[in-house]
Amino acid sequence: MNSRAPRFAVVGIPGNRRVALFQDAVRAAGLPEARVVPWRAVLRGEAVFLPGETVRIDSPGEDAEVDGLLRGVGDPTRVEGSARWYAAFTTAVRDVARGAGAAGAVLLDDPEDIAVLFDKRLCHAVLRGAGVPVPDSPTSGAGAPAVRGWADVRALMREHGMKRVFVKLAHGSSASGVLAVETAGEGRVQAATSVERDASGRLFNSLRVRRRTTEAEVAAVVDALAPDGLHIERWLPKASQSGRAADLRVVVVAGRATHAVVRTSRSPMTNLHLGGERGDLDAVRAAVEGAGGSWADALAVCERAAACFPGTLCVGVDLLPATGWRRFAVCEVNAFGDLLPRLTGLPGSGAENLDTYAAQVAAVPNLTRNHRADAAH
Repeated sequence: MNSRAPRFAVVGIPGNRRVALFQDAVRAAGLPEARVVPWRAVLRGEAVFLPGETVRIDSPGEDAEVDGLLRGVGDPTRVEGSARWYAAFTTAVRDVARGAGAAGAVLLDDPEDIAVLFDKRLCHAVLRGAGVPVPDSPTSGAGAPAVRGWADVRALMREHGMKRVFVKLAHGSSASGVLAVETAGEGRVQAATSVERDASGRLFNSLRVRRRTTEAEVAAVVDALAPDGLHIERWLPKASQSGRAADLRVVVVAGRATHAVVRTSRSPMTNLHLGGERGDLDAVRAAVEGAGGSWADALAVCERAAACFPGTLCVGVDLLPATGWRRFAVCEVNAFGDLLPRLTGLPGSGAENLDTYAAQVAAVPNLTRNHRADAAH
């Protein structure tokens, strides 16, 4: 084995499927198994990094103890606590960066990129400023008005002429705390959401999307979410496939769109864990080209979005195809958007026979060589 090949450490949840898939990719590349630095150790101030390691930061999700340390709620199904989670998580990521830097390790995920990626308001402003097409938003950027509850949401919708919007937790992920809101005149409001509210007003994530059919119901959920920070975006009509709303998750590795999956749903949320299904990517390409659009241009939009986060090896871009399949907008850029098991790379991407993790492992030697060259000057 080349002595200059990377030696990986991964900050993650031991035994988690994300870590397991990354380990599979490392072994398949003929490299030593990655050293796992548990998120619990990071949050307790006990993490250690070694000279020359290449450090990957992975998701702290799917561990009840870690979730409790970050959010302070005590129940992983609860929605509340995302603002506390964000503050604790970004502090921990910066601690990882300091520890890795002090040890002479190479970090694959920039802590300031991650801080923006996990604040939808900041991320939207960065994308918009770079000319990436995004849905209109009255809450874009650090200077946007605070959303203190449903009354503010309604006022902003009226002011900006928005009859249909997505209301999202500023620091949410996996559609947690998302409402797809529709209005038709005073008092006629409904929303689709996976949020459940119990008799005491506590909010829980569900695996089923439900409809709230009165303004009072919608207002109660929004008012309960608001203390954690909210982001509002215009609801863009999506293209469809087989009668189901469709969008795409596109993974960009080292600046290149390498993997894509179509997600379809009968609800406004296409997340696979909420009942969304994988669609036909070949049919999407054909629909785009048949409408006079360009599949290459659609991927280029994702690459432009990823270029806004140059210190981060891999992001997952959620791409919205407009009705007619000719225009696209970016609604999310995800720091941990690479969990797409068994999906191999796009034709011409250089990752044709690689999954998302193997594509990242393959990209790292070039990055570490560049890092050494920069350090030498």
